Amino acid sequence: MEEQKKGFFGRLVEGLTKTRNNIVSGIDSIFSGFSAIDDDFYDEIEETLIMGDLGIQTTTSIIENLRQTVKEQHIKEPAECKQILIDTIKKQMDLGENAYEFENRKSVVLVIGVNGVGKTTSVGKLAGQLKDSGRKVLLGAADTFRAGAIEQLTEWANRAGVDIIAQQEGSDPAAVVYDAVSAAKSRNADVLICDTAGRLHNKKNLMEELKKINRIIDKEYPEVYSANLVVRDGTTGQNALAQARQFMEAADVTGIILTKLDGTAKGGIAVAIQSELGIPVKYIGIGEKIDDLQKFNAEEFVNALFDVKQA
Repeated sequence: MEEQKKGFFGRLVEGLTKTRNNIVSGIDSIFSGFSAIDDDFYDEIEETLIMGDLGIQTTTSIIENLRQTVKEQHIKEPAECKQILIDTIKKQMDLGENAYEFENRKSVVLVIGVNGVGKTTSVGKLAGQLKDSGRKVLLGAADTFRAGAIEQLTEWANRAGVDIIAQQEGSDPAAVVYDAVSAAKSRNADVLICDTAGRLHNKKNLMEELKKINRIIDKEYPEVYSANLVVRDGTTGQNALAQARQFMEAADVTGIILTKLDGTAKGGIAVAIQSELGIPVKYIGIGEKIDDLQKFNAEEFVNALFDVKQA
């Protein structure tokens, strides 16, 4: 397991190369190019972080903390600010205990996301990992309107070695969830993961659909632990933050899955999401393989972002 963790950290460092080049090379040139800590110094750092998709609100908070620490510790050399900056970003992302309660209880997990973000793939990878850890997993194919979604999820169910509950394309998603909940109870499944649609172009319908699904779960399976995970595409930067906010209006979002971080210079969005929304990024995806979806660790992420060597 330790070897696997180190292997993932290595892949995370590699996957964040574009983001790191976007942020860290700029930060390093600031630390080496300035001889004094002044307003220009802070302005340059601020601009670099915003360009790295950490967002204005998060960046402002980071800079304020940095200024305060420099003042309190009477720091004079710009080079001494790098570790303080790294520690400040880690602190900004700290939401306390980032629990994965659904893994250890009878649970229903709704996975929500718009087309093309890697939602169905994330459902399949998560199912495979839970199955490998000894959990009895069932999938529900409630994304019934996207062409090919049910076939794609069925393929992932076969790959992960788990059962799937599905109806015809175009069926009522809530009816699929009803069937899936009934099956989860009768088969004594540990975790039911439902792949749900996320059609933001018609937010009212989306909200009503999610509320209907949650009402069915509450009524038919009141004792179960519920989690709502929103999948966002890391390559979309600030747009991922905006869409996560919209989903928060439609459902009680308990966590974010951030995909495609291996191909983007916008990986700093993970900092913004966790800092600004106060919702934990629970998983990050940095590749296509089943183990390329991993639990998110803010400290490891920032270390990889700045290529800080792990002990």
